[in-house]
Amino acid sequence: MELAGGSAIITGGGSGLGAATAEALAAAGAKVVVFDIDAAKAEAVAARIGGVAMAGDVAEEAPLAAAVERAAALAPLRVAVACAGIAPAARVAGRGGPHDLGLFSRVVQVNLIGSFNLLRLAAARMAASEPLPGGERGLVLLTASIAAFEGQIGQAAYAASKGGIVGLTLPAARELARFGVRVVTLAPGLFHTPLMDTLSPEARDALCRLPLFPQRLGRPEEFAAMVLAVAANPLLNGSTIRLDGALRLPPA
Repeated sequence: MELAGGSAIITGGGSGLGAATAEALAAAGAKVVVFDIDAAKAEAVAARIGGVAMAGDVAEEAPLAAAVERAAALAPLRVAVACAGIAPAARVAGRGGPHDLGLFSRVVQVNLIGSFNLLRLAAARMAASEPLPGGERGLVLLTASIAAFEGQIGQAAYAASKGGIVGLTLPAARELARFGVRVVTLAPGLFHTPLMDTLSPEARDALCRLPLFPQRLGRPEEFAAMVLAVAANPLLNGSTIRLDGALRLPPA
């Protein structure tokens, strides 16, 4: 897909994987809307890449719909990437009692419903646009996690939300194929995001030893490079791609 001359929207674009993806898409010639719940972070990234910042909760319809329409007003919407997510840890039945139901619901709201919210809004806008040569109209790229397949103790909510994204990918791709809209999910392993900076050096070193090769944390720009690779290859559709250095998470 030719990115120059089109627009893109990135949720969770204010930091980590989302910020790196916004930078890569802008460098490839796309006009980028950076959407994040933290307005200051979104504005900082947008200013750096010459994009547009918009703030809101991905699980709410109005702010995300406005951001999608803003992107489409810049240029035909070609790429939407869902990077917004949260990962609070809690046991199903811990010392403090059962897992807080509100916390479980919030994780699903942000990670799964937020991803579907972007998917439905972006796909509808893409389907109404003129196709590119070859019939392609757009790409919606969702972000799951290897926790969707090897969820760890204390991550039931996170793993369930990410597993839902994996399950969403193929039926959405099948439905949207007639419009020339692709749906692909990336399942990253351990990446160096701001969350990792809150850990002790010892804890980070232990995590770095888990991937087989390369034996280190992934870099956000490597995630962004995969987004560009998926955009460039029209045969990638309806699949979930692991990006993890052959890592398989242990139970804890």
